[in-house]
Amino acid sequence: MPTSSPRQPRDLVQLLTRAERLAARRLQTVLDEEGCSLDAWRVLGLLCDGQGHHMTAIAEAAFLPPPTLTKLVDQLVDQNLVHRRVDPLDRRRILAHLTPRGEEYWRRVDRAVRADWPALGDSEEELLRALLDRLAGALDSSTRV
Repeated sequence: MPTSSPRQPRDLVQLLTRAERLAARRLQTVLDEEGCSLDAWRVLGLLCDGQGHHMTAIAEAAFLPPPTLTKLVDQLVDQNLVHRRVDPLDRRRILAHLTPRGEEYWRRVDRAVRADWPALGDSEEELLRALLDRLAGALDSSTRV
């Protein structure tokens, strides 16, 4: 009777790293055709909800250090894809929003990414999302200080 093997976190990390790098490479190929970086895609994807987001939230969602995000948002502002507004609820904060040109650009880039993304069955995608979310939660709650 086979015994279960001991947990091998490095095997799981290897699979996660491989999947992330393959996904990033595939995305970047499509994004290059649209003149968009992976970091810009993440930022635009967050801003496409029309809610406006402050820089701290964008930095966390895009996995970018604040100085790098500021530089990127400056570039997106220069390209007229993003604009900044004072937060009406807290005038000390600035909210970033997509411009109409940014919304159009986002729709085009998003269509190109979706067209190239490999199809998983709905149940497979749901399961993958749930498992990755569960793993991220477990890792986050067990972070050592």
